[in-house]
Amino acid sequence: MRALGGRHGRPLAAGIVVVLVFLAGSILVQGFGSLNSVRSLLLLGAFLGIASAGQTIVVLLGGIDLSIPFLIDFGNVVAAEMTGSGHPLWQVLLVILVLAGLVGGLSGFISARLRIHPLIVTLGVGYAVQGAVLLWTKGFPSGAAPQGLPGFVSVSAHIGPLPFPPIILLWALVAVAVEFFLQRTVFGRRIYALGASPEAARLALVPYISTWVWTFALSAMFAAVAGVLLLGFTGSAFGDVGAPYLFQTVATVVVGGTMLTGGEGGYIGTIIGTLLVTELTMVMNGMGVSSSIEEVFLGAIVVLLVMLYGRESHVRERI
Repeated sequence: MRALGGRHGRPLAAGIVVVLVFLAGSILVQGFGSLNSVRSLLLLGAFLGIASAGQTIVVLLGGIDLSIPFLIDFGNVVAAEMTGSGHPLWQVLLVILVLAGLVGGLSGFISARLRIHPLIVTLGVGYAVQGAVLLWTKGFPSGAAPQGLPGFVSVSAHIGPLPFPPIILLWALVAVAVEFFLQRTVFGRRIYALGASPEAARLALVPYISTWVWTFALSAMFAAVAGVLLLGFTGSAFGDVGAPYLFQTVATVVVGGTMLTGGEGGYIGTIIGTLLVTELTMVMNGMGVSSSIEEVFLGAIVVLLVMLYGRESHVRERI
């Protein structure tokens, strides 16, 4: 089992499971291995993968962000309302990113400054955001998707000669940017350092509070962008569109091999975890499995992989 340890071993193990699930789905569900099915897999995976980018960096820091589904709802509803009021897409995105960043930064500041576990803080802040949106819309969000956005996330759209929707290209760019940010920048190295050993990082003069503030701000912005993209997919605002992403963003990060204790993992593993979670969901839906059994099965997969990954000691125990 030790072979599954390490930054590359854990994603490799999840990648093998992705291949096995795809082969099983192709046998069990008619048409699962077709090009249209693969396009749907990548499209649905892109929404989850972009939202999980923020969860990845937060978990690497040693935290967890339970406000993600609420900020997805926030981005979805605010984008629809602003579009319905005549605002162009660039203004919509600017307002949403700034507000989401402020909300996420507040969560990070409270957690770091008052030493309160981010699970509690982000859940509370998330419910506050949800309440504010409900007050603003009076419980009935209106508006529509920005012009051009539905085509950007349509399963039938193409990227030039490539038979994939443009959102797949966006996801690829996000993947490159996040991996570069984590592996090649000073801030990325600070995230790993604080996640691996907060005390050692503080002794090395790594700024604790500001790193937490900016990390949670980035997570909130990724979630809000996912909400805007989902608006293009559904065509209208839905105040609870982010609900499934509470468990799924955590699951993709864990399945991809990022340790919940922080300091180990990366976004490449999260991408593999995203594909696996999306694949399993599509296969079970194709087989007519009920949502309750689906959740039990996904939870069992996460527990199994965590058990396998957990046999390796955390990096802070090896320093």
